[in-house]
Amino acid sequence: MKLKQIVVSIENAPGRLMEVTNALGKAGINLRALNLVDTGAFGQLRLLVSDVVKARRILMRMEIPAFVNEVIAAEIEDKPGSLAKILQPLTNAGVYVVFMYAFIRFSQGKAVMIFRFSDNEKAIDVLTANGINLLDAEAFGILETEN
Repeated sequence: MKLKQIVVSIENAPGRLMEVTNALGKAGINLRALNLVDTGAFGQLRLLVSDVVKARRILMRMEIPAFVNEVIAAEIEDKPGSLAKILQPLTNAGVYVVFMYAFIRFSQGKAVMIFRFSDNEKAIDVLTANGINLLDAEAFGILETEN
């Protein structure tokens, strides 16, 4: 139930984000979700992409160090209080959120939260025990290994 996410640091400079996304797009890599956070002179770009291995290779060729970490995608109702409702059992279990970002799945009336937890394995157990639907790479159309 874990997804592989690419994380890169890019300069906060005109055109840098465009260069990265353009290179991935030209290689046929689809962006499934992303988050960009300002950290001063650099931004931290987190990407869920259609082909993790190929995307990392492209970024490394561009001399943009890219590492891969694991995240969890949880599908929740798109209504007030839904996030707090799933965070309560995690809090009770001593699991905290390291970072998260979200997007809406309009067709199903659902939101998808992308999480990295202090303990991803324990979070998976807690979430599934509480009936939360976790999405896998196939649900995102993500290829995580070499063909």
